[in-house]
Amino acid sequence: MAAKILIIEDEAVIRRELKILLENAMYEAAVLTEFHHILQQITEQSPDLILLDINLPGCSGFDVCTQIRGEMGVPVIFLTSRTDSMDELNGILKGGDDYITKPYQAPILLARIGAVLKRTMGGRLKEQTQFVHKDVRLDIAGCVLTCRNKQTELTKAEMKILYRLFRQPGEYVSRTNLIEYLWENKIFIDDNTLSVHMTRIREKLKAIGVHELIVTKRGLGYRI
Repeated sequence: MAAKILIIEDEAVIRRELKILLENAMYEAAVLTEFHHILQQITEQSPDLILLDINLPGCSGFDVCTQIRGEMGVPVIFLTSRTDSMDELNGILKGGDDYITKPYQAPILLARIGAVLKRTMGGRLKEQTQFVHKDVRLDIAGCVLTCRNKQTELTKAEMKILYRLFRQPGEYVSRTNLIEYLWENKIFIDDNTLSVHMTRIREKLKAIGVHELIVTKRGLGYRI
């Protein structure tokens, strides 16, 4: 299973950017949008790692980290605009595993997340490369779909679309969300091109005997 990362950040734009970045890197990403009873929410989410801002509404990330350390050993990476060296020292003394300042560079942030997870999770950290829903298997490493010994190959764009749907079975993913996700992956498509890809995906599903796996609902998007 992919590692689960919880984002505790009060700026909605940054939350969204981080969530997209982490999901594109094949992590499971969750966010907090309310900042009351944070420790209880962390316990309910049960993450493998926390990205924690310092300046939060009504509380300090330093205090939150102290509370976390009193209850659990989940690794914490401070991600903050505060660049003072004393803040960084305070973050480490409070129990933080790393301290990264904004604006962050995505490759460096991902590398440091990976390093902390490798150190804390060790052999438990394995990237999920296969997903199964209603007897249909998506292999993202091989870019193939399989159902009852029938198999069809996928293009990179088709695989990314299906990966996004297979990660959220039963939930609608909007067309806008899919387009933005593909653009983040450097697959440049527009609304019309997405329709073409969805048609081709459905044709490939039919070729392996799968019908009506993907449900379309106007105004909501697609789901499996």
